[in-house]
Amino acid sequence: MIALSLAEIAEVVGGQTHDIPDPSVQVTGPVVRDSREAGPGSLFVAFAGERVDGHDFAASVVEAGAVAVLGTRPVGVPAIVVDDVQTALGALARHVVQRLGATLVALTGSAGKTSTKDLIAQVLQRKAPTVFTPGSLNNEIGLPLTALSATEETRFLVLEMGARGIGHISYLAGLTPPKVGLVLNVGSAHIGEFGGREQIARAKGELVESLPEDGTAILNADDPYVRAMASRTKAKVIFFGESGEADVSAENVRLTDTGQPSFRLHTPSGASDVTMRLYGEHHVSNALAAAAVAHELGMSADEIAVALSEAGSLSRWRMEVTERPDGVTVVNDAYNANPESMKAALRALAAMGKGRRTWAVLGKMAELGDEALAEHDAVGRLAVRLNVSKLVAVGGREAAWLQLGAYNEGSWGEESVHVSDAQAAVDLLRSELRPGDVVLVKASRSVGLESVAQALVESGAEGEVSAR
Repeated sequence: MIALSLAEIAEVVGGQTHDIPDPSVQVTGPVVRDSREAGPGSLFVAFAGERVDGHDFAASVVEAGAVAVLGTRPVGVPAIVVDDVQTALGALARHVVQRLGATLVALTGSAGKTSTKDLIAQVLQRKAPTVFTPGSLNNEIGLPLTALSATEETRFLVLEMGARGIGHISYLAGLTPPKVGLVLNVGSAHIGEFGGREQIARAKGELVESLPEDGTAILNADDPYVRAMASRTKAKVIFFGESGEADVSAENVRLTDTGQPSFRLHTPSGASDVTMRLYGEHHVSNALAAAAVAHELGMSADEIAVALSEAGSLSRWRMEVTERPDGVTVVNDAYNANPESMKAALRALAAMGKGRRTWAVLGKMAELGDEALAEHDAVGRLAVRLNVSKLVAVGGREAAWLQLGAYNEGSWGEESVHVSDAQAAVDLLRSELRPGDVVLVKASRSVGLESVAQALVESGAEGEVSAR
């Protein structure tokens, strides 16, 4: 974080200082909520959760070098006491970003946020120091913590924004007002919570409504819900996608033999060829979104193309590809799942597995509400149409719907199977996998199918497969 004294922080957050001998002492390290991350110069934010109360770790974080604790009660060590820690954290983030000379880039969407954020960050890092959301820490706690990790040297701050309802993105944009706002898509993720795509579009569009007149809204021309958001912003609009009205587009899109996308990038400043290290054609749209941001921030087509071609995956369990010594390829995409990302992952599996046996180990897609049956059925059917060799549906009712969709799409019989849990999936794979097979593992985060992928990867070195 930029250096601030405890007195300054107390004033910004409207807090009272307790047990602070010298209020001029500065916070020069990071702002953290995990006591294990506290170190010299840090500020520890004490949240009181259902199972763990951060205030209980006050003494240990100060012993580790933290300058003070931000909490809701005195703790016997230097502390700034406020009524609400989350509100105070947001106020501090707002103050810091106003002091920074950085350009704030915010993005949202139903699918692909984290992968696109990682691409944007890797491209912009070629131009200037960039700070970006780690993983998927895109909520009212993770976002301000990311913003507070910026320093005086930071020139670009790339922030992923998630939403569980109307007003969430407006709140986040109020904490960290963006200059560039990117909306990727409006899909089915969380449709059960929102009640329909129109409500999802209303929520995602709050980002472009927050932009200033001299800002830029970057919108997906191929998504009608996103394209319509152009009327909801006073900022300049740049479109990306395959549509004829797109300012940033791709031509000659193809997949390499290993399933990695290659295309010619077109921007208003020129064109250049891209061959990505990531897997799956869905990353073309993500790359175009990143290219549109980079173009707006002054990078040439050649610079963008080189950066996109060299960018990798920065976040775990998102199309994470591991080649085992025996020739089995494990694709761990188990961080989360929704209908759009599930279908994209299956298409990537089909492309990667040409001439090889392919396995789709799939589980529940959460928060789909009344659409759950139809969406799981559709994913199962798509697996058949893509000629995936075997579908392993893992879990309860939703997994049964996946398997039933596959069975009803074609006479698969033994090629689709429903198993009860991760261990059953591992037992099946242990007995049937052969060298050269490609295995995709994907489900919503709550299912925990990463244990299957991890067990498969470990088995390549240990000669034994077991779920953990």
